[in-house]
Amino acid sequence: MKRCSLITTFILLLTFNCTLINAQQGFNENNDRWLKVWTDFAPNNTGYPEAEEKLPNIISEHTYLRSDVVYLLSGKVYVTNGASLTIQEGTIIRCDYKNPASLIMTKGSKLIAVGSKAYPIVFTSSKASRSRNSGDWGGIIIAGSGKVNSISGSGIIEGDLNPIYSVYGGNQVDEETTILRHVRIEFPGNISKNGIASNGLSLYGIGTSSIIEDIMVSYSGNDSYNIRGGKNNISKLISFKAQGDDYQITEGFKGNLNNILAIRHPYINSPQGSYALKLDGFNEDTGFIKSSAVTDVTITNANLINLSDKTNYQHTTAAISASNSAITYIHNSKISGFSDVVKFDQSYTSLAIIQKAFMMDNSFFNIHGKGIDSNNKVINGALNILKYNRFTEKFVSVNDLFSDPNSVIAPKFKLKRSLNNYMVMQ
Repeated sequence: MKRCSLITTFILLLTFNCTLINAQQGFNENNDRWLKVWTDFAPNNTGYPEAEEKLPNIISEHTYLRSDVVYLLSGKVYVTNGASLTIQEGTIIRCDYKNPASLIMTKGSKLIAVGSKAYPIVFTSSKASRSRNSGDWGGIIIAGSGKVNSISGSGIIEGDLNPIYSVYGGNQVDEETTILRHVRIEFPGNISKNGIASNGLSLYGIGTSSIIEDIMVSYSGNDSYNIRGGKNNISKLISFKAQGDDYQITEGFKGNLNNILAIRHPYINSPQGSYALKLDGFNEDTGFIKSSAVTDVTITNANLINLSDKTNYQHTTAAISASNSAITYIHNSKISGFSDVVKFDQSYTSLAIIQKAFMMDNSFFNIHGKGIDSNNKVINGALNILKYNRFTEKFVSVNDLFSDPNSVIAPKFKLKRSLNNYMVMQ
């Protein structure tokens, strides 16, 4: 009986070890197939036809945009009155830089933009190729009726928008706020006259029935993605060389981000400093309902990459900023080229609190700082928070670490050396 028990234990241990080895081997697979065909990592070189038809500034009826027409988005275009704006695959929307364009989906309206790998939907600058710049136009704003953790349960979109169309938030947790697939958003992030910058794609209070996947935001003059409240599982997002944060998540958003890519450059930052992930538990200006309502996000299969080398790495910040008690779990991901993995604000007052609010495992990091950045001396440099992850003993330049990080077709962030060659904390 004892012999059988020992054999069973041995088989279980062998199975566990094989599973662990397979997981480690699979972790560094170059799973980049989803990046191919529909993306564009050199959008300033791409030629687009001139706009043929200008969209009205108020769309109050169900509207369908066809791919055989190139549209001009000029100024602020509001979709109101519960109307749906449906965009056919392959449609190109040129966005005015002279009268900076923004598309605002007001609360109750719906954006259905379903492209395909072969025929993505493209929002891009109205400038000619090789003359486009970050912040040529505003961006896409989608206001939903999902939950936000402000005391009032709602919020007002920042910027010089019409106040009638600026409200978001509510109790429709399962709302189908939008359906977005295979969409490129190029050169957004314009700064308005009052100094408030737009973002590439802003999602306010989106519902669980929304579908957001295969989206690429390139050369944003501010944040690429700004997610405030709501609940959803979002996948296959790309942020390419944003001046602001790649992913800013706040106001009690709950959900998962799977297969996300942030490619930064050490010389492209905002004056305030920019992060690949900026996680905020709540908005300090509007308060929050209760501690259980803070932002709580799980991030899996992320590549957060700063294209830094030994000549410019000193210009980088931490990859992640965590503030106001935000909760996050990062799994199966790579972080490289930054000063530290994560920077915590004063709301994380002890190691015990951090260990409940921040977890990272089965991941890899390559940094030139201490790993943890905090004003609290007890927390600062406490690398045991990052245990169960592999890391480089010394900082490695991007081209020495990855297989093809600067490809304009589909960058590859497969490690040149096996994971087993890197350090690991137990």
